[in-house]
Amino acid sequence: MEAVIARGEPAELLHVPIVVSLDPPGRVWAEQICLRLAAHLSPSVRGNALLGLGHLARIFRSLHRRRVQPAIEAGLRDPDPCVRGQADAAADDVAWYLGWELAGREHDRERPVCPR
Repeated sequence: MEAVIARGEPAELLHVPIVVSLDPPGRVWAEQICLRLAAHLSPSVRGNALLGLGHLARIFRSLHRRRVQPAIEAGLRDPDPCVRGQADAAADDVAWYLGWELAGREHDRERPVCPR
């Protein structure tokens, strides 16, 4: 994973948060990877990083709230509709598994289908 991150190719990077969040060796490491990638220039990478945070909430039932909540809330305000959709999915997961309510949720919107 670190080699893919070091290369920085968005076509490769967009897979990293999904891989690390579905089979994480540890919560803190996987969370840090997803948080790093949640600020990436590529919307696909950002969106998948946010989705990965939702996966981690489901798997571990714990996340570092002061770091993760602002990242997901920023994703909910992202100019890209796919990023907002992935952030909304992550917000669903943290609401369900961690009991967090996040600012910026639009409960009645449809999530866009995003190309991968």
